[in-house]
Amino acid sequence: MNDLANKINDEFYQHTIRERITIAGRGLHSGLRVIMSIMPAEPNTGYIFVRRDVEPDKSEVQARWYNVTDTRMSTTISNNRGTRVRTIEHLLAALHSCGIDNAHIVLDAPELPIMDGSAEPYCSLIRKVGRTRQSEQRRAIVITKPVRVKEFGKTAELIPSNIKRINMKINFDNPVIGVQSRSLDINEEIFCNDIAPARTFGFEEQLDTLKKIGLAKGGSLKNAILLKGDRVVNEEGLRFADEFVRHKILDCIGDLSLAGAHIIGEFIGNSSGHQLNNALISELMMNNHCWEYTTLKDAITNWSRILLGQPGYELNVMP
Repeated sequence: MNDLANKINDEFYQHTIRERITIAGRGLHSGLRVIMSIMPAEPNTGYIFVRRDVEPDKSEVQARWYNVTDTRMSTTISNNRGTRVRTIEHLLAALHSCGIDNAHIVLDAPELPIMDGSAEPYCSLIRKVGRTRQSEQRRAIVITKPVRVKEFGKTAELIPSNIKRINMKINFDNPVIGVQSRSLDINEEIFCNDIAPARTFGFEEQLDTLKKIGLAKGGSLKNAILLKGDRVVNEEGLRFADEFVRHKILDCIGDLSLAGAHIIGEFIGNSSGHQLNNALISELMMNNHCWEYTTLKDAITNWSRILLGQPGYELNVMP
């Protein structure tokens, strides 16, 4: 009983990575080689990217929603000195889901290594080195009223829920993908086992266009699922029958982590991608009557009280 209580209490506190992780790879869109180190950071730091290849006074970029500057095919953040970091969502999803709240991520190129196109390699490395508990409590954003954004028939929404849940649906005019949906309560085990291994994907007929606009230069069958008509080009096939919607959930977790706190609520997405995910966080922040900022401990233990304190809200409890 004491072990369980200690484990639960541990989750209320911020953590950083126990020791440095160094990774070498290639950027999916830039095609550039990159060496990246994930390093411990002080409480309340969040995730800060540090570019070693630019001048020190321009090198830091904080991973927050208001620093997102490009959402074409990935999430890019930039600082006010023009320094950018691209394709951050897979690493952020792994850090957030594995309980790492604070980290410095040092790299020598403008894009993170794509690894195998999923977050599984990041999860494995993070779990291997472990994490260190810190003195400050984790912060939480409790959704108290629905917030929704819509664009071209695509939607993203956050609604009140006492747990972190993602409900995603996608619809592609491709016979391999078609309509896929999945709903999951997100925790470390579920993320690492069911979501992290899902790879990014693309369509052969779009490759030339993407490369002309400076995207997908580092893409290959080793780091992405390639679709050609009604078949998967990769010899090994799919890791999951619904790998495509699982990867959309992976991306969503990374994008939502840019809120800077644990979101206690349910995300409902219909063909939502990076642009709409970021638009949802922006809309949420502009409507502060729809959420309460508190500690994760208070969010979990006082969830009913927080929602009942909202005008017009009634909590329905099953008998």
